[in-house]
Amino acid sequence: MAVPGGRGGSASSAGPSSNSVSFKPIEVPQALQNGEKFIKWDEDSGVGTPVTLRVDQHGFYLLWVDQMNEMDLLDIATIRDVRSGKYAKIPKDPKLRQIVTMGSQDTLEEKTVTVCCGTDFVNISFVNFCCTRKEISRLWTDALMSLAYNLTQVNGTTSMFLLKAYTKLTLLTDKAGKIPIKNVIKMFTSNKEDRKRVEKALDISGLPSGKNDTISIEKFQFEDFFNLYKSLTQRSEVEKVFNELVGTPKRHNMTAAQLVDFLNKTQRDPRLNEILYPYANTARAKDIIAQYEPNKYNVQKGQLSFDGFLRYFMSEDNNIIASSKFDLCDDMDQSLSHYFINSSHNTYLTGHQLTGKSSVEIYRQCLLAGCRCVELDFWNGKTDEPVIVHGYTFVQDIPAKEVLEAIAESAFKTSDYPVVLSFENHCNPRQQAKIANYCKEIFGEMLLEQPLDTHKLEPGSQLPSPSLLKRKIIIKNKKKHHHHHHYHKKTPPPSQEASEPTGNGDIASHHAPPLQMQARQGSKESTGTEDEDSSSEEEADAAEVEPVQGQPSEHPDQKPAAQKETEAGAEISALVNYIQPVHFSSFENAEKKNRSYEMSSFDEKQATTLLKEKPIEFVNYNKFQLSRVYPAGTRFDSSNFMPQVFWNAGCQLVALNFQTLDLAMQLNLGIFEYNYRTGYLLKPEFMRRKDRRLDPFAESTVDGIIAGTVKISVISGQFLTDKRVGTYVEVDMYGLPADTVRKKFRTKIIPNNGINPLYDEEPFVFKKVVLPELASIRLAAYEESGKLIGHRILPVVGLCPGYRHVNLRTELGQPLPLCSLFLLIVVKDYVPDGLSDFAEALANPIKYQSDLEKRSRQLAVLTDDMEAPTGTKDEQKKDATAKTTQELTSNGSPSPRPTLTSGVGSSIDLVTETDVPVTNAPPVSATLVEQNSITKPPEILCVEEIVAEPLDKILENKLVKEKKLELEKKLETLRKKHEKKKATLQSQKSTSETGEKISKLMNIKLVKRLSSKNIFQGGRATILNHSFFLRVTGVFSTESTSAEPLTSVADGPESSANAEPERPTL
Repeated sequence: MAVPGGRGGSASSAGPSSNSVSFKPIEVPQALQNGEKFIKWDEDSGVGTPVTLRVDQHGFYLLWVDQMNEMDLLDIATIRDVRSGKYAKIPKDPKLRQIVTMGSQDTLEEKTVTVCCGTDFVNISFVNFCCTRKEISRLWTDALMSLAYNLTQVNGTTSMFLLKAYTKLTLLTDKAGKIPIKNVIKMFTSNKEDRKRVEKALDISGLPSGKNDTISIEKFQFEDFFNLYKSLTQRSEVEKVFNELVGTPKRHNMTAAQLVDFLNKTQRDPRLNEILYPYANTARAKDIIAQYEPNKYNVQKGQLSFDGFLRYFMSEDNNIIASSKFDLCDDMDQSLSHYFINSSHNTYLTGHQLTGKSSVEIYRQCLLAGCRCVELDFWNGKTDEPVIVHGYTFVQDIPAKEVLEAIAESAFKTSDYPVVLSFENHCNPRQQAKIANYCKEIFGEMLLEQPLDTHKLEPGSQLPSPSLLKRKIIIKNKKKHHHHHHYHKKTPPPSQEASEPTGNGDIASHHAPPLQMQARQGSKESTGTEDEDSSSEEEADAAEVEPVQGQPSEHPDQKPAAQKETEAGAEISALVNYIQPVHFSSFENAEKKNRSYEMSSFDEKQATTLLKEKPIEFVNYNKFQLSRVYPAGTRFDSSNFMPQVFWNAGCQLVALNFQTLDLAMQLNLGIFEYNYRTGYLLKPEFMRRKDRRLDPFAESTVDGIIAGTVKISVISGQFLTDKRVGTYVEVDMYGLPADTVRKKFRTKIIPNNGINPLYDEEPFVFKKVVLPELASIRLAAYEESGKLIGHRILPVVGLCPGYRHVNLRTELGQPLPLCSLFLLIVVKDYVPDGLSDFAEALANPIKYQSDLEKRSRQLAVLTDDMEAPTGTKDEQKKDATAKTTQELTSNGSPSPRPTLTSGVGSSIDLVTETDVPVTNAPPVSATLVEQNSITKPPEILCVEEIVAEPLDKILENKLVKEKKLELEKKLETLRKKHEKKKATLQSQKSTSETGEKISKLMNIKLVKRLSSKNIFQGGRATILNHSFFLRVTGVFSTESTSAEPLTSVADGPESSANAEPERPTL
């Protein structure tokens, strides 16, 4: 799920991030702002009240005022659904129905607007309004639905939520139209101690502070409210950042240049493509200043005050997640098997698996939340109508037809992408036929009855893409093949005996022990039984074939019913195409069959076993086929397993109990919030490509995937709770096992401060994130007792670096007003230990070179008392050579083995070609030679003194004479050769300037072959003396031109220009 450019991060530093296709500002139709006459009715009270219904100009609240001028409001962000027409609620009481009916002759359903809201999927409340015409009803229904699901409602900035809080205060006025101060205090705190703190902040801001005081809206504008916010929170941590950037204590404003530097160095993702996401420039900085600086004089000067800096930090230009992540950012044209699909288990349940209730409404709520796979357990109804119920439990049943109608009405309200209905069918043939007919009648064209022409049901063919299946409902049910005359009887695993459906239309014995039946939840499609009626004849095993057994039911038909069963099975089987459940035998068999349209389901224990035993094969299986994983039968409390475990294996349909908003469900809701809440997330490339291999248990960097490093510093919190309790923050990461970090990073507890706790923690470092595309961060604030305050799920890919605010959410994912954390985030590519300096140099070579120069200047402090040679470099070289000659000619007798004395007092022998290697030399630590050599030869750390025999005696040595003669001949030959080349080149050029260039080129060529490095600057005369001695005596061979020559050690790079054509080498 990479952002454009192939890298995670935000381009917010390069330009505004509000240009997202889906991240549009909230626009409220003028008709809703003006208001409309409705009758609000309540079924419980049986009362209908005339009200004026309207929406505030920002689209935050739905409010109604009655004839007594009493007002009430509803947060639009909590609205889950808005209905009119057939699915709107109408009064059951005839008298109440008569009261609310007014206006035109349109039906009451058509004139009714039902608003559904709630804090979870189970506890839904309804507010009903009736108007005079169906056109008004339709306008309000569509507009409210659009406002409720606008991305900004949930993903707004800190400043937007501050505006929302202020808007609420301006709406809840008294009869005189003024804002009660007690409402202001109540918004921030509910305890006595913090109430005094709010009152003090009101005083500082020049506002009334008495609990019975009021203030007019004209004297309490948003700017006044913002100042009150600053007084309460102080934001000293932001001011500290500002002062560090400004630098000079006397300066109160930030220049445009300083802002540019901050945007590029701190707020920008260093991995972003510079062409696609240009660096911020002065023009960009001035745009930010113009937008957020409240002082017009500062704007003219191009300066940003602390006030403007804070506003920028809280704005849409500083989101913590790249806005593109909320858009439809994934490629939706790939095979269905290439996506994670938001899935529900036993969708009908609202509570406990054995004793809970069933609900039609929860199907709507799950689909509206982006769930794209719901489960339906069909059983025979008492009135010959199929019902949905959890078999062999105390759960009440619900009519199957009503569930199918709810699905038809809600399936595509919030997402156009395909919905999978996972059928678990325990009905007799007659009721199966009814289910098939209901599907056709109710779903109509939405039902995918036949496979697409472009994607045949044949081996090797891929599944169609979500785009091709838009607004289509796909049935998942066991498919009966016409060439089968019998079921191939198979023995299920011991854990599943007597509890599995034995085929389409067959159920397990009613006489099975109740607890054993209860141990199985609704999903009976386990690995042992899915293939009884779907394998082809050539794949049937050699087990004894038995005829289909009769189905026990309320209608125990005899032999004549057998034919009806087959016909009934055929009807519902005809609706099954791309998702055909089969028995799972092995990954090898699935690969051999190569049927993308066949899928298998596993409970969490079976899936875990497969994952542990064959992780790579599991990932490869999910590249081509679908798999569904559901909770184990022992989870009677409807708890959930961690879905990340099976996302890591590429499992698409990881089904959870939506009625339980535990950590697993919070993670599921958080992950599927992205990609425009379609319910589909494209899997990472390595989990899709056949030619790539991914081990979910990999701990080292995966070939071809750039691992990441994430650092998060929790600096502070704002309005975490209205209680006077201690708070702390936990930071976890979920991903591959190697990337998952839980319960490790936790801030200290800040006692008795829910308004502005200052944590200021050291960074929590996730040093190596092996697969960033599959990883997500969970930030969670807790009371000191361990009670969750709020949390947020953030994908690692898309995380914006720098100083950011993050607004926290409830367990359902709804925003908590004013509740936020202030963080410093660093994201970069992972660099192994020991290579960080090298990586830094590659990332910023100019800075690295500057650092080298700085270090050179620092080292110069240690050597600035040494005599510096004067004159030009040529003169320095001549003087040094003359001095060397004079010193060497005045020394004593020669020795066949000259030695160098090291700086630590030990000697290092110099060996001629005929000498044996040095064996008594001490170990020398690697220094500069090590930088350019794979092997690490011993080297001279510091040469202080040369011990040599007099030149006269050396020249008398027979070996020296022979070597000298040999070298002189070779030197003469080389000189003639180079002189000839030089003459040839010079003759080709007419001007002396060109000739000089050629000569220099020749010299450079020779220098490259023969010159050595400048190891150190100290001891120039000493080295020259020794090099001259070696040259004269001819100790070295001129054939070994690849070795490091020693003559240039003291001369530096400049000396190479005057080098001789050939130099002796060691």
